[in-house]
Amino acid sequence: MSTHIGARQGQIAPTVLLPGDPLRARHIADTMLKDVSCFNEVRGMLGYTGFYGDKRVSIMGSGMGIPSLSIYVNELVTEYYAKTLIRIGTCGAIQPYLSVGDIILAMASSTDSHINKLRFAGMDYAPTASFHLLLKAYEAAQARGAAVYVGGILSSDTFYEDDPEWWKKWATYGVLACEMETAGLYTLAAKFGVDALSILTVSDSLVTGESATSEQRERDFPLMAEIALKISP
Repeated sequence: MSTHIGARQGQIAPTVLLPGDPLRARHIADTMLKDVSCFNEVRGMLGYTGFYGDKRVSIMGSGMGIPSLSIYVNELVTEYYAKTLIRIGTCGAIQPYLSVGDIILAMASSTDSHINKLRFAGMDYAPTASFHLLLKAYEAAQARGAAVYVGGILSSDTFYEDDPEWWKKWATYGVLACEMETAGLYTLAAKFGVDALSILTVSDSLVTGESATSEQRERDFPLMAEIALKISP
């Protein structure tokens, strides 16, 4: 057991899918995996291990924001020897051509968080995906006929911004969407020498105001999980 994960050694697979919502982790485990066992309930952050075909994989909630995800990623890698980490989460589109349900593969992540400023003594660090996972995910999404986009995203520390037009500067520079975790995931993956990718589904648009319901966010975006399972080692 680690500080925040109640699993025994061997209960967590080398590949871990990381939805932010622990209920999404449970739903995916129930509907997409076989021979499932629950390895974590600490703080309600549900984690499961099962089989997708003949591949043994784990799925666990990461919570919201870089600090929460970073706690779990640190422990998954250093205590349970995870080697491949795939975030499957939702994001808000900031480009007009993106619609709810579209898939985004995060090639790199900008951030307004100061976590890397602290880590790198005020200098900028550019967190990026593992290329071979990115390529495999793109090919898998295309094979399914998905509306898939590859590019940079923004990991923000703030969900409710005071300025309603804050996103427009990022959009001008080609950022596709915003969420709250990927910059932390990619940075820690680089630090520990493991592979990471964020596969995101657009759940709302800051451009058009279109938005999915909370139930849709939990249950109705299965494609990103299918892609993640397909490319899992």
